[in-house]
Amino acid sequence: MNLLEPLLCALLVASALPVWADVGRDEAAALAQRVASGRVLAVERAEVDHRPVWRVKILSARGEVRIVLVDAASGRVLR
Repeated sequence: MNLLEPLLCALLVASALPVWADVGRDEAAALAQRVASGRVLAVERAEVDHRPVWRVKILSARGEVRIVLVDAASGRVLR
């Protein structure tokens, strides 16, 4: 039983870690730039359909602003 208690505590702590830890702000910006080349203006945390995403705002060479959403857990570009 003494060995089981620390293991259970470790599992509880690990399950409480934030979902945001998988894909960081810089990585999300780089992924978004591959899809919409330009200058990154802002990177913010958001939720879409109850899932954490990075909302990356990019300014194109033409002066257009584009919003790219990157899944914070997988790094998949959503749009």
